[in-house]
Amino acid sequence: MTAAMEMPRVQECVVVACGYNHTGDCHAFAITIGSMDHAHCRTFIELPTVQAGVDGLIAQVGACQRSDCRHNDQLECHAPAIKVGPDNDMADCITYDQR
Repeated sequence: MTAAMEMPRVQECVVVACGYNHTGDCHAFAITIGSMDHAHCRTFIELPTVQAGVDGLIAQVGACQRSDCRHNDQLECHAPAIKVGPDNDMADCITYDQR
């Protein structure tokens, strides 16, 4: 049996148009970060009038596809916590820091 690792939490999300954002907190169970060229929050869903996710739950980073981030080890995020913010029409991991 493998022990579960505590994943970093989404400390803050300022993307107000996301259905998982409830007053600055992300309420998805887990989020995925990354694409081939950017640190997008792949869990972002533009539904500003819908409250998705689970009240009382703060999201964690389930996976990070940005292997070039200094917080990434084997596609797992090892930052203490992350912040998500807007980038044009997307949501991005602001904690992303290229090696």
